[in-house]
Amino acid sequence: MSPIEIFLVAVGLALDAFAVSVGAGAAGFLKHRRPVFRLAFHFGLFQAFMPLLGWYLGRGLVAWVAAIDHWIAFGLLVIIGLRMIRSGFDSDQRFTRDPSRGYSLILLSLATSIDALAVGLSLAMLEIEIALPCVVIGVVTCALAILGGILGDRLRAVLGKRMEIVGGLILIGIGLRILIEQLSR
Repeated sequence: MSPIEIFLVAVGLALDAFAVSVGAGAAGFLKHRRPVFRLAFHFGLFQAFMPLLGWYLGRGLVAWVAAIDHWIAFGLLVIIGLRMIRSGFDSDQRFTRDPSRGYSLILLSLATSIDALAVGLSLAMLEIEIALPCVVIGVVTCALAILGGILGDRLRAVLGKRMEIVGGLILIGIGLRILIEQLSR
């Protein structure tokens, strides 16, 4: 696998994390550097770790993981997206789960990196070394998540609190895209 191919795979895997970061920034959770970095770091870490995990799982679990990975990602993204939408319609209450902290951070990191597990499985089957792809995937994801968080925060400043609804719809849209792509294969 050439460096250009590795980079393109990394960008493709990072687009979900970018979109989630835009949504989190738009919802008002990424106003400062620390939450932006925390979200981006975890997205990059999970995206780098999942191909490695997939690599080690190897051929024995390919059919099992491929059969459910899209359902797991879909479920996690829809749950968090619906919570954000509900919060956007509630004028008295803000979305209570900061996506850059705790349980929400772990769920979003898992949901946006499950497809990287499948990439790791594929790389193992193709007998491709895993170290360089893991590093590139992690770094590209982190960089795009930072960019997404900054962009989302600027959108929030222009469009206000209702951006939580947009962020929730983005998460649900990503989940639907993952599900439709997998079911149409």
